[in-house]
Amino acid sequence: MLIAVVTAPVGVSGAVFLLPVQLSVFAVPNPAVTPTNLLYNVVAGPGALLRYRRDGALAGPLVRRLVLGTLPGVVLGAVIRVFALPGPGVFRLLVAALMLPLGSWLIARTLRPAPPEVRRPAPAPRTVTCLALVVGVVGGIYGIGGGSILGPVLVGRGVPVAKVAPAALASTFATSVIGAATYALLSLAHSGSIAPDWFLGLSCGLGGLLGGYLGARLQPHVPEPFLRLVLGTLATALGALYAVDALR
Repeated sequence: MLIAVVTAPVGVSGAVFLLPVQLSVFAVPNPAVTPTNLLYNVVAGPGALLRYRRDGALAGPLVRRLVLGTLPGVVLGAVIRVFALPGPGVFRLLVAALMLPLGSWLIARTLRPAPPEVRRPAPAPRTVTCLALVVGVVGGIYGIGGGSILGPVLVGRGVPVAKVAPAALASTFATSVIGAATYALLSLAHSGSIAPDWFLGLSCGLGGLLGGYLGARLQPHVPEPFLRLVLGTLATALGALYAVDALR
């Protein structure tokens, strides 16, 4: 619940921070950790989305582009995870290599913003769709919310956090539903620990459901620069967490 309160205002479901806890603390086996995280997103997602919908923040083309881009990616990612990539080690290093510099850059640009004449324009619609497809594949492989990657990239390119957060959470929820269903089908034809840890996923999800609603309700009252700092800090912390975990 506490994780979702902090992450929902910036479009991050919080599942990405639960993944190392599941692996290290609760010893959830691979690849069952991925559908467990997807289950968390399915249960937790409606809380923040309900609040954003009431505020009218779920309308607009960005939501559609992210959802349509990530949906095919998550199916492909689930197939890759089950049949070709069972280990999380390489993924942790990749996340660390991406998130550490991205989060640090976002914090620096927020504290010392560039002059208006040199600020980068918002990404083109095709670029957004391609990015969402790649993030969908990553989400299908490792069960993380796409907002943890989409958020820092889009905000760093000049898209307001208030616009990115609802779209990122909507894509995370949609891909998690499809991803969880894909893993359920794959478990029928593949042996091993593919089914989610239902108790852990539902317990964390219920906390995220309440925390996500509260976080989305708080977002309109929080200044944009502070939200950018939170997003940058989350990205940096995520990169550091995965770097330490990968080097153990």
